[in-house]
Order: sequence, then C-alpha cells, then structure tokens
Amino acid sequence: MKITAISAIALATLSQLVSGYTINGDSVNCRSGPGTSNGVVRTYSRGDDVTLSCQTEGETVKGDSLWGKTQDGCYVADYYVQTGTSSYVVGKCGASGGDSGDSGNSGSSGNTGGSGFCKALNAASISLIKEFEGFVPSPSPDPIGLPTVGYGHLCQSKGCGEVSYGFPLSESSAEALLKNDTPKYSTCLGEMLKGSVTLNDNQWGALTSWVFNVGCGNAKSSTLVSRLNAGESPNDVASAELPQWRLAGGRVFDGLVRRRAAEVKLFTTPSSSQAFPSCQ
Repeated sequence: MKITAISAIALATLSQLVSGYTINGDSVNCRSGPGTSNGVVRTYSRGDDVTLSCQTEGETVKGDSLWGKTQDGCYVADYYVQTGTSSYVVGKCGASGGDSGDSGNSGSSGNTGGSGFCKALNAASISLIKEFEGFVPSPSPDPIGLPTVGYGHLCQSKGCGEVSYGFPLSESSAEALLKNDTPKYSTCLGEMLKGSVTLNDNQWGALTSWVFNVGCGNAKSSTLVSRLNAGESPNDVASAELPQWRLAGGRVFDGLVRRRAAEVKLFTTPSSSQAFPSCQ
C-alpha cells in the first residue's frame, strides 16, 4: 500500500509509540504501579531507551507526579525519563488513546469517577494528618512496631533508604515528604468510589486521612465505601462509620478514637470546593 500523506498529529503519535525515551538516572526502578511502595519489576540503567504506552498520575518524585508505563509493563517515574516535558507525551492509562483498561494503579475497583479528582489535600487535611501522626525526625517504630519517619511515612526499606531527605528530618522536610505520600492514598480512594459520589475538599481530606491510616486494601473492602457507593448521605455515612476504625493491633487506641472524631468533624465542615469526582 502506498501512503502519500500523513497528518502531523498522526506522525507525532506514531513517533511517540515507536521511539524510545532515554533513562536519565542510575539504577532506575520500574515498578508494578506508579509509586515507590509498589514492587520492582526491573531496573533500568542510565542511557537505556524505553517506549511508553501510556502515562498516569502517581506518587510525586522530585516534584513530578507523572509515571509512564513502559514496554515491560511496569511504571517508571517521569522524572527519570527524558521526554522533554513534564506533561503527557502519550495517552493517559485507561483513557482513550492510552493503554485501555489499565488505571495505572493496583487495586482498582473499576468504579473511578474520572481523572479530575484532587490529588493534593487542603491545608486543614494536612494539619489533621500531621497532628495525629506526630513528628518523627528519624526512623522509629510506631505504637504497633512499624518503622515510620516524618509524619507517618511507613518505611519501605531498611533505614527508610527510599526517603530522599536527610535524617534527622526538619519539620518542613517532613511535611514535604507527607505531601509526596498522600497522593497515593487519594488516588486509591478515588478508584474505590463511583463517579456518582460527590465530595468537597474537607470530606475528601478527611477520607484520605482515614485511608492513609488504615491502608488502601482495608478501605476498599469497608462498609464505609460500599455505603457511599450505594448513594447514602456522605455526612451520615462518615459520622457512623469512621468512629468504628479505632483498633490497632487488636485493641482500642485513644489516639485513634480522637483521630476519627477529628476526621468526622472535618468531614462535616461545609465547603464550596469540590474535590471528587472532579477537582473544582
């Protein structure tokens, strides 16, 4: 077949799909999902070429929250890929023109209301998490023995080696680490909820604080999420369900009782700023 013409857009898209982008870091991990807590599938060396099938939002790395899915079926932080821009160069994962059916995050329920929901939390939500996680300048076991640092960062390696800030952390670097961590939890929260659920930024932040505390897996299987998806009043659901999450290591913790009460208070505080299903 003789091709006599091709549009500039089609040519650019074809180039992106078949041309490799160069890895610009040493020993860059390609992971099973767009975040450093996901397992390492393979490791690239500086100068390796990768082909991107799609990109998605994930954990922020060096100020860049984009991750690309490579020809190896794993995700690499955009910061380490020489695309020439911090914006999308291929389609979004799970969107038209991208890698259909892949949300870019493990554990998706398929209920996501869209990619426009807020990843960042408002100041009140960050303050709540900081208050109840407490400031830990160097890696140390939490009340149930898990190694944490900063404001609730759960260490993923010995000595929290994945943290790019030096120890002991300052309060400002600990807050920056927290803001790098929370998008993972707001992303999985967004993937649990149906697009028919509407939440303002206080409700969104309160729920992200809860997910940050209990984990994505526990939240996904919760009655709280199923009731929201069933269309019940968000304020009624949060007021009834959040206080149930007061156990750690099989026993009631006063700190969790107080945290749940603070999350309910924030959740039920009116706000005109929508955070889910679209960020406004």
